[in-house]
Amino acid sequence: MIRVLVVDDEALVRTGFTHILNAADDIQAVAAVPGGQAVASVRELRPDVVLLDIRMPDVDGLTILAELRRTPDCPVVAMLTTFDTDEYVEAALRSGAAGFLLKDTDPQQLPYLIRTLAEGGTVLSSQVTRAVVDGYLSQAVHEPHAARLVDQLSRRERGVLLLMAEGLSNTDIGDRMHLSTGTVKGHVSAVFEKLGVDNRVQAALIAERSGLLRPPEDGGAR
Repeated sequence: MIRVLVVDDEALVRTGFTHILNAADDIQAVAAVPGGQAVASVRELRPDVVLLDIRMPDVDGLTILAELRRTPDCPVVAMLTTFDTDEYVEAALRSGAAGFLLKDTDPQQLPYLIRTLAEGGTVLSSQVTRAVVDGYLSQAVHEPHAARLVDQLSRRERGVLLLMAEGLSNTDIGDRMHLSTGTVKGHVSAVFEKLGVDNRVQAALIAERSGLLRPPEDGGAR
C-alpha cells in the first residue's frame, strides 16, 4: 500500500485528492492537511509520497520542502500547482522536488503518477510549460560542464540516466535493461553521486543540458 499525504490550503482540493487516491486498491491517502500541519503529519504518519501545494497563505510550500529534505527518511515530494508557469518551479527543482502536478490533472492518471513517484520515477505534468524547464536549464549547469559530468558515467549508467530522464521507475528501467531492481538502484545512486545531484529531476536536466538527450545533428556529424 502506497501511503500518501496531501498538503493544500484548500479543503476542496484536499477532499478531491483524497477521494481519488482512496479509490485505488494500492493507494491510501493517510491524511490531507493544510500547510501548517505538513511537517508534523509527515513525522507522525510516515507517508511514502507527499503531494505539496507550492503556494499556500499560511506557509510557503518551498519552506516545507526544505524542512522535509532535512528530515531522516524524507518521503518523495511532488509539488502541486494551479499554474502552468510558476516562478517557484525553478527553486523547487533545486530543492529536490521529485515532480510537479497541476491540480487539474486527469483523475484517471493520478494513481499511475503516484505509483511512478513511489517507485522512484519522475513526474512532470505535460502541461508544465517547457519555458520553465528551459529557464532552469539556462541558469543551472553550462553545457561543457554538464558534458564533463556525464562523461564520468559508464555506458550502463548513461543508459540508466536516459531512462530516468524519460520518467521511468526503477522497476521499469530494470525491465527495459534486463536488470534487477536492486542493480538499477545501485546504478541510480552512482549516477547521482557522479553528477552531484540528489534527485532524478536534477539528473535529467543535466542529461539534457549535456546534449545526451538530443539526437546527433546531420546524421551524427556532431
